[in-house]
Amino acid sequence: MMRKALTRLGHDVVLAGDGEEAWSALEADAVRVIVSDWTMPRMDGLELCRRVRARTQQQYVYFILLTGHDATEENQRTAAEAGVDDFLTKPLDMTQLWTRLRVAERILRYTTQVRQLEELLPICAYCKKIRDDQNYWQQMESYINERTGSDFSHSICPDCYQRVIVPEMEKLKGGGS
Repeated sequence: MMRKALTRLGHDVVLAGDGEEAWSALEADAVRVIVSDWTMPRMDGLELCRRVRARTQQQYVYFILLTGHDATEENQRTAAEAGVDDFLTKPLDMTQLWTRLRVAERILRYTTQVRQLEELLPICAYCKKIRDDQNYWQQMESYINERTGSDFSHSICPDCYQRVIVPEMEKLKGGGS
């Protein structure tokens, strides 16, 4: 029934029989929206959502949880704490599902745009310092170290050696004679 509804709404559907199968499908395919039941065998929808949220290096996945549980404040809080974006109760109302999917599309479009902007590094064309989010300019090495923990060793590439070091050495030789 869910597959038919989602297909009718214009979505490609990857069907999974339980939470473990859904997790395997997610690892194999780039899924941007998950519509999951709360109660499933082998892994429930909340645990699936927690695993999705633990994947920090992946694109954002919008997670809609379907449930036969009452939409009590406690159930909604539990779902939200697991990382669920939206909460729908059964029986499923197609208009509500359509509305939630439209919201998901907008949010995913914005998260993609934000991610693209964050991937741009404002760097000075002259000194190669990078500007951070607080408009502070710092050396590229410290900027990268703060975000990744990477350390640097410095050397001189062959091009710079020929272009900079050799002429400087020649000046020193000529000046010392």
